[in-house]
Amino acid sequence: MADTIIKIDLSSSPYENEQVHNRWHPDIPMAAMVKPGDDFIVECHDWTGGQIHNDDSAADVRDVDLTQVHFLSGPVGVEGAEPGDLLVVDILDIGTFEESQWGFNGFFSKRNGGGFLTEHFPEAQKSIWEFNGMFTKSRHIPGVEFAGMIHPGLIGCLPSQAMLEEWNLREKALYDSEPERVPALATLPYAGTAHMGKLSGEAKARAAAEGARTVPPREHGGNCDIKDLSRGAKIYFPVYVKGAGLSVGDLHFSQGDGEITFCGAIEMAGWIHLRVNLIKDGMAKYAIKNPIFKPSPITPKYDDYLIFEGISVDEQGEQHYLDVHVAYRQAVLNAIEYLKKFGYSGAQAYSLLGCAPVQGHISGVVDIPNACATLWLPTDIFEFDVKPNADGPEPMVQAGVDLPLAKDE
Repeated sequence: MADTIIKIDLSSSPYENEQVHNRWHPDIPMAAMVKPGDDFIVECHDWTGGQIHNDDSAADVRDVDLTQVHFLSGPVGVEGAEPGDLLVVDILDIGTFEESQWGFNGFFSKRNGGGFLTEHFPEAQKSIWEFNGMFTKSRHIPGVEFAGMIHPGLIGCLPSQAMLEEWNLREKALYDSEPERVPALATLPYAGTAHMGKLSGEAKARAAAEGARTVPPREHGGNCDIKDLSRGAKIYFPVYVKGAGLSVGDLHFSQGDGEITFCGAIEMAGWIHLRVNLIKDGMAKYAIKNPIFKPSPITPKYDDYLIFEGISVDEQGEQHYLDVHVAYRQAVLNAIEYLKKFGYSGAQAYSLLGCAPVQGHISGVVDIPNACATLWLPTDIFEFDVKPNADGPEPMVQAGVDLPLAKDE
C-alpha cells in the first residue's frame, strides 16, 4: 500500500494545512519529498476549500470567494529533478472519500466569475451529484445517470521566477486593455487570500504579492481541465525549478470537454495515487514547451452520440473569422435548445453538458470564414430515448423542476 504523503481534514480550513497552497510561486517550500520511481497518495480539498455545500441553495455559489482558489496539495519535490528535465507522472488511481460521496456543479454569477454562457445564465445556480460507486446522478437533473471519468482538473509543477514574471506581465497587459470588464479578462495576483504553504513572515508576504493565481492553464500545466487525465493516464511535465514541485487539486468526478460552466465539472474532494519518474534534459530532447500526455485506457463505453454543430456566427448573427470559441459556443447552445424539447430547463441542460462525458471537437478550421466545432452528446446516459424520430420529442422531465437559483442582491 502506498504511503499517503499529504493528508487533509475536510472539517478544517485548508489555510490551516501547510501542505496546501493556492498560488504558484517558486519560493513555496516542498510539502513532501519523493524519489524517482516512488508511488504515493495525495489527498485534496475540493477546489473551493469547502465553500460549496450539499443543499438546495445556490447562495454559496453566488457568494463564493474566488480569490481563494484553487487549493492545491503540494508541492511534492522529486529528488534529482532539475530545470530542463521532464517529470513523468503516472495517475495510478483516484477516489472519493467515504464520508464525502457527492460533488457539485455550478454557474457563477456574472458579477462574480461569470462563465462560458454568462450572458445567457447571469445568475448563480448549482446542481448536486450523488456518487454510487462509479456512477452518478443528480436530484436537480432527473432522467440521467452516467459513469464518472474521474480526474484532476489541475496538476502541474512550480514555475521559475522568470516564468512567473512573464505570466504576470502578459496577463496584466491583457487585464489593462479593458480594466472595467465584468468578468475581468484575467485574474491578477492578490495577496489578501494567498496561502503559500510553509512560507511565513516577510518571505510569505513577498511571494503572496506576486504569486500567480491558479485559474488559467499555462506552460507548466496547471488548470487544464482535461477529462482524459483519468486512471492510467501518463503526463510529461516540463521542470522549471529544482525538485520540480508537483502540485495537484481540483478533482472532478466527471466533466464534459471544455468544462463549459466554469464551475463546470462535478467538483469533489478526494485522493489521487501517483507515481513519478524523470527524463533528464527531456525538454530539449523532445522540444517540449507545454505538457504532453497519454490518455487513460479506462473510459466509460459510450459509443452512440448525437453530434451538435456550431459555426463562427454568434447569437446576434455576427460573422466571425474562423473563431473556434464562437463555434463551440454555438454547438453548446444548439444542444441546450434541443434538450429543452424534452422538458429540461436551459439551466438543467447547460449543467448536464458541463458534467456528463460529452466530447468537444474542432472539426474544421480552414473553410473561411467559418470554423466548425462539434459537441458529441452520449445518448446512453439518458433514461429515455433522446434521438429524433417521426413522432417528435416527448417531454420526459417533470415540469417545474430546475436548479437552485441565487439572484444577485
